[in-house]
Amino acid sequence: QVQLVESGGRLVQAGGSLRLSCAASRSIFAINIMAWYRQAPGKQRELVAIITSGGSTNYADSVKGRFTISRANAENSVYLQMNSLKPEETAVYYCNANYTLETYWGKGTLVTVSS
Repeated sequence: QVQLVESGGRLVQAGGSLRLSCAASRSIFAINIMAWYRQAPGKQRELVAIITSGGSTNYADSVKGRFTISRANAENSVYLQMNSLKPEETAVYYCNANYTLETYWGKGTLVTVSS
């Protein structure tokens, strides 16, 4: 089992930057895929970025070139660096892990981007 705790969400102005953190309750060395999702008010949850245990990454088209996902196995953490934020990116951001055929979610952290 894996517990995930996100942090770093806050109010930021459009064009600003934030770094989100996701702390896992166990070593993430063996967790093949970790990801960040977001859910805006009234919308479905969507994939933002993923990172594999080998360090390969993939991003939603809307965030390519602005967001960077990274993982620090020694810290049992995954990060999401977000630059040039837009008001429409206001959402709850969730950390996700796929491990031993199970999917785990954190409770999310709220990012509010003001115009």
